[in-house]
Amino acid sequence: MKRFAELNVGDEFYSECTISGSELDAYLLFSGIKNIIYENMKPSQEKKMVSGRAILAKMEGEFTRLDEMYGNLLIFYGVDGDQNWNNRQTRFLKPINTGDNLKVKFTISEKREINDEFGLIGIDFEGKDEQGKIVVISKRNLYQIKKDPPVHQ
Repeated sequence: MKRFAELNVGDEFYSECTISGSELDAYLLFSGIKNIIYENMKPSQEKKMVSGRAILAKMEGEFTRLDEMYGNLLIFYGVDGDQNWNNRQTRFLKPINTGDNLKVKFTISEKREINDEFGLIGIDFEGKDEQGKIVVISKRNLYQIKKDPPVHQ
């Protein structure tokens, strides 16, 4: 685990993941999303298009499990959009289906002090498909991070 003082703007971290059909079903049930796209899916269909919010949730989960992050007290602070990107935050450029491999790059795009106890880091997410094409970009996902993380027993 890296402490707040060890993190720098420009640091990159990587992960890979997939979203299974059962994970998507659980997300749709939890979120209460009602969309004809998912209602028309037959249980026998092997691949289903994944909801954009489900993709972001999976990416955030991957971020919190990174060796460099796990153990820190991270609090999702919000998303402000990127001033250099017309204040946009997330774009889905291509659909992702269940079972597709998603290669994720996390980049620290911002770091600042909040107070004596907490700092703030901005994380840009970039997801690529198996062919290396960008499928999702999400900028300035903001996290409060405790400067001195809790000690795990």
